Amino acid sequence: MKITDFDFDLPENLIAQTPLENRTDSKLLVINRDDQSIAHRHFNDVLEYLNPGDCLVLNNTKVLPARLYGIKEDTGAKVELLLLHQRELDEWEVLVKPAKKVKIGTKLNFGDGKLIATCVELQDHGGRVVRFEYQGIFLELLTELGEMPLPPYIKEQLSDQSRYQTVYAEAEGSAAAPTAGLHFTKELLAEAREKGIEIAFVTLHVGLGTFRPVSVDQIEAHDMHSEYYYLSSTEAEKMNRVKEKGGRLIAVGTTSTRTLETIAAEHNGAIQAASGWTSIFIYPPYEFKAIDGMITNFHLPKSTLVMLVSALAGRDFILKAYQTAIENNYRFFSFGDAMLIL
Repeated sequence: MKITDFDFDLPENLIAQTPLENRTDSKLLVINRDDQSIAHRHFNDVLEYLNPGDCLVLNNTKVLPARLYGIKEDTGAKVELLLLHQRELDEWEVLVKPAKKVKIGTKLNFGDGKLIATCVELQDHGGRVVRFEYQGIFLELLTELGEMPLPPYIKEQLSDQSRYQTVYAEAEGSAAAPTAGLHFTKELLAEAREKGIEIAFVTLHVGLGTFRPVSVDQIEAHDMHSEYYYLSSTEAEKMNRVKEKGGRLIAVGTTSTRTLETIAAEHNGAIQAASGWTSIFIYPPYEFKAIDGMITNFHLPKSTLVMLVSALAGRDFILKAYQTAIENNYRFFSFGDAMLIL
């Protein structure tokens, strides 16, 4: 398929720059694959579409305050460093700006010496591997010195860093939030449990590759980025019980979807405890093996995420739904509104 098959015109004013005051106040576009219907609701109505015995699958990854600002020790020049993922205890793959002057052996100083990064390897496109030196606990220093790595299309400052974090975030490691989960509150999850809806968790650490544009004309030639995932035996058993009793697995976000579909693809359709790295690329006419529905945000034109939801609901129906969302001033991307695909 061609990349242009997943293009659409998006007015810039519909790109949400800040989160709403209340997480559940977002709009919710409900699309039904069986009758091709589209309904306009609000996110706090979402439980009306879920049945006792269904299961919401949430990604409990936690975004690291992974953007650091400091100086080069030898010249005092300003540098920006973005953590991508941890290779060893104190070694990280990072992006550096400006990268040209950061060679092997270059030392970067953050927080007046609280955190020192030494470049130990050069990579492409501004990538480096650095080794950190510090006193104390690394994550505590990162919380003190770092900032949330907001997506490039968000130009506004985020006054409350917790709003780019789900209320159930637990497993440190993401460079970006699993944004479909930002709509949930602890109260809404409690209501779900009271209704008899199961809540299960997977972990997929979102990498910055999620924002990387598709640069090929034929999407089949796209090289998908790789991300770490984990599913415990307890959560796998919970999901299997739901399926055995006829309940539905509703994945919250493309990250939960990719995790479950990776595991099912590697285990003959079964859901079981697993961990590893996934580079699964889901696009039409992919046949889903694990999930029965999805809660998701509205994504970038020509992105792999639009391709994923098109595989689930059909390209024409998704583009129709997106056009309906645009005509009704839905807010797009990370801090935007939500869509429920049934």
